[in-house]
Amino acid sequence: MDASRGKELIDRLKRSINSVVIGKEEVTDLLLTGIVAGGHIMIEDMPGTGKTLMAKTLSARISSDFSRIQFTPDLLPADITGLNVYDQREGIFRFVKGPVFANIILADEINRATPRTQSALLEAMEEGQVTVDNETYMLPRPFVVIATENPVETSGTFPLPEASLDRFAMYLTMGAIRPEDEVRMLGVIGEEHADTSADTICTSDDIEELKNMADKVYIHDDLKGYIVEITNKTRNHSSIRMGVSPRASLWLMKTAKARAFIRGRDHVLPDDIKELAEYVLAHRMIIYSGRDIASKRRLIREILGSIEVPSEEWRRR
Repeated sequence: MDASRGKELIDRLKRSINSVVIGKEEVTDLLLTGIVAGGHIMIEDMPGTGKTLMAKTLSARISSDFSRIQFTPDLLPADITGLNVYDQREGIFRFVKGPVFANIILADEINRATPRTQSALLEAMEEGQVTVDNETYMLPRPFVVIATENPVETSGTFPLPEASLDRFAMYLTMGAIRPEDEVRMLGVIGEEHADTSADTICTSDDIEELKNMADKVYIHDDLKGYIVEITNKTRNHSSIRMGVSPRASLWLMKTAKARAFIRGRDHVLPDDIKELAEYVLAHRMIIYSGRDIASKRRLIREILGSIEVPSEEWRRR
């Protein structure tokens, strides 16, 4: 696959998703950026805003193994990873794989499960493997978790620990729908727009190839320094109790490369970094004024405004 073919696939995915999830073009663009970067995505908002529909629609467009895990307070870690079951006929234990053994995982309403169950995904998301009873099992590639969560203020939710949040490359919100888009949404109700009936656009192998191509996008050393300056500011800001880790710098670079690739460029621009910073960094910080993601994003925008953007010719020389 060449770059033009990759760009065509991405554009087809965008159009197809946007025909089902009305009025969320920016969220679609960010979601695909995270997928092409090879990261896991968290989508947060109130119930009924299209979080699950967005994730299901994307998975339906990719010919791959898909698994949906509905998180509830009584869900156990073994319900996700799988467990060893005794085979009475042969007198041995056999490992029965859980729903985590798929290419695309929809972790629906992840913060309705207890922290113990939430943590069952940590090893899988970070290392692409699952360990059960001291035995390690590798997960298929690509392996992408698209999680949805309701705001912490809603009843029956458990806040995700910082270690869990840090595994997500990007943290998105659906946002309010515009009245004209809501009218469009009502207009397509009952039509054949169900994600399960759509034709697939690409395969899991295509997604892996897109990831490899995006990783080869050029980023100038000055822009790497710009990323580090941004993340370092979060560690020394008076309103931030705990800044982001070096993992955040890595994901800001990866997503910036993916953003450039999706937009048909072979090099990263400062705007790629600036546009993605709040979605990659905000959820990883702990601030003194609470857990509100909007406040964290405002701080990231404040930090961006305080740093001089480097000026250079950004193409590879």
